[in-house]
Amino acid sequence: MKLNKNVILKYEVGDTVFTKINPSISLIVKRYIDGIYYCGFQNDPDRWELGLSARALVGS
Repeated sequence: MKLNKNVILKYEVGDTVFTKINPSISLIVKRYIDGIYYCGFQNDPDRWELGLSARALVGS
């Protein structure tokens, strides 16, 4: 997939982020597709990934 060069990403792949509803769990940004950040759990990489919008995330 080609990323539009006009899109400014708030988080880069590999950044550590937290959700606004549960900031005690740290997540790692795995990829960004069509406005959704797919994040994996930092302490449990075998768990499923979460698809979250930028509004639901808080950076470190």
